[in-house]
Amino acid sequence: MNINHYLKTNGMLAQTDNIKQKILDVKHGRIKQGLKIGINEIDEFLRYKQGNLVLAIGHANVGKTTILLYLMVIWAIKHNLRFLVWSSENTPQSVVRKIIEFKMGEPIQTASEAKIDKALQWCDLHFKIIDVSNLYTYQDLLKEAESISKAWDFHGLLVDPYNSLSKDKTLIKSLGNAHEYDYQVTSEFRLFAKKNNITVFINMHGVTEALRRTHPLGHEYQLLPMPLGLASVEGGGKHGNRSDDVICIHRYVSHPTDWMYSHISVLKVKENETGGRPTSYDNPIKIKMAKNNVGFEHIGRDILHTDEPKQIAF
Repeated sequence: MNINHYLKTNGMLAQTDNIKQKILDVKHGRIKQGLKIGINEIDEFLRYKQGNLVLAIGHANVGKTTILLYLMVIWAIKHNLRFLVWSSENTPQSVVRKIIEFKMGEPIQTASEAKIDKALQWCDLHFKIIDVSNLYTYQDLLKEAESISKAWDFHGLLVDPYNSLSKDKTLIKSLGNAHEYDYQVTSEFRLFAKKNNITVFINMHGVTEALRRTHPLGHEYQLLPMPLGLASVEGGGKHGNRSDDVICIHRYVSHPTDWMYSHISVLKVKENETGGRPTSYDNPIKIKMAKNNVGFEHIGRDILHTDEPKQIAF
């Protein structure tokens, strides 16, 4: 059997023609760019890329889930994307409420029933929420997602948070330790993303002791907890090593005036050719919580509702 016959029948080796085509696409600027939200100061760093594994890290209770859902609503409106959400620390009702308030740009208390009904219909088209009344291992969740994908074509999966997934103790024992288990789990999420061309977002908390790392005296946020680094994620930096993109979401919740600002640091962008790049250490993307917590502003501009939602060219 020659090598060409092996390639055609086995499929285990990367195809030379495919590699050549991708290299030429980069050379001639034909590579597809990640999706933008329409604000240059954000799009320079942060892009949505299909089929990537994205790690979102941060301390507990800084609003990671809120930011991720908000970004997904933007991508759903501006690029017609659909998302499957598993959020074990939130009820399906609270997730849907947050989504429709972002879509409407106002709280449900002041919105008309007709407006709420229209937003709920839109939400049902673009978001499906997995029931959280049962425990899931990562295998259970991936099996459920793959099954749903056959009935409902979605673009992204939110795993929120990683540490709420039930651990497979038998697999941990067979692999030898929890370190190898975490590496296996992240690898399988990455494989799922690539195999199914579904972008997987994994929300991940930091270790408790990371809260003791504070800014020094004289810093703008002196003595307040510093943003999380990859080494301080539960399970360590191996998760970031296996991810395509990593963002850190941080908020100085104890600051007297800046508590309403979310800081998004882009820590890793694996493929710069498709757009986006890491932010500098002390210059993250800063967005301000809108009144009634129904969205965010960037430099005084409502990110989602300033203009009529439209498809953004990329």
